Amino acid sequence: MLKKIGILLEMIKFKLTVFAMPFAFTGAFLAARGLPTLRVIFWVVLAMVGARTCAMGFNRIVDARFDSANPRTAGRALPAGEVKMVEAWAMIILAGVLFFVSCHQLNPLAMAIAPFALSLTLLYSLTKRFTSFCHLILGVALAISPLGGWVAVAGDLARYPFVLSAGVLFWVAGFDTIYACLDADFDRQAGLFSLPARLGREKAFRLAVFFHALAFLFFILTGVQSQLNYIYYIGIVLTAGALFYQHIIVNPRDLSRINAAFFSMNGFISLTLFAATWLSLAITH
Repeated sequence: MLKKIGILLEMIKFKLTVFAMPFAFTGAFLAARGLPTLRVIFWVVLAMVGARTCAMGFNRIVDARFDSANPRTAGRALPAGEVKMVEAWAMIILAGVLFFVSCHQLNPLAMAIAPFALSLTLLYSLTKRFTSFCHLILGVALAISPLGGWVAVAGDLARYPFVLSAGVLFWVAGFDTIYACLDADFDRQAGLFSLPARLGREKAFRLAVFFHALAFLFFILTGVQSQLNYIYYIGIVLTAGALFYQHIIVNPRDLSRINAAFFSMNGFISLTLFAATWLSLAITH
């Protein structure tokens, strides 16, 4: 049983919850202007785990046919037969229940937006079949994370800094466009849509730079709108360095170091911005 759970967690890349979780906490800490209650933190963690597990599990199921045909992904748990479809569906259902229970425990608005938020994360997995803007749709799905964290604390959207969600949207769209370059040729042959498959790697990389420049601008505006102090802007500088580093170590002709760009740097960015926000609020208050 433990081995099977380990395979399921690896299948959905559970460790990459670090991408979205810190932004949910950023929204929650901004709403509380400091540390939220332990009760809110507990249910936010469970809601994020439930939502991401459900979404990634669904992604693996609906993409199983393509994953089995793609040499890069043929070794994943479902195509390789390490996980049965019924097991994957059971995980999705349990994760979805966990998400809705967690939102119900928070407040009425959190519960009201829960179906929309989860539906959007599930929809993303299908968008590659009909639009090259799938990366932006993924960005919108993850941009709900800080909004959800804010709602968990405040119970409303008054004074929510929507520029924070805009920053997350373009940050995600940028790194997902870069990562999609790994499958550009396969996507084109399989009739799937992605920006690298449609535009080519060179143009897709340039568009990713534009997305990340927008993200950087919106993260700066978040600090201004939320009246954060110099600690936050130190985090912004570190974020700029991490974004710049991604575009140095990976290029359209050499994707060999893409894991360092995609996993390490993006985890660093989300954690850094959250820590900078928390410390800024702690010093101010």
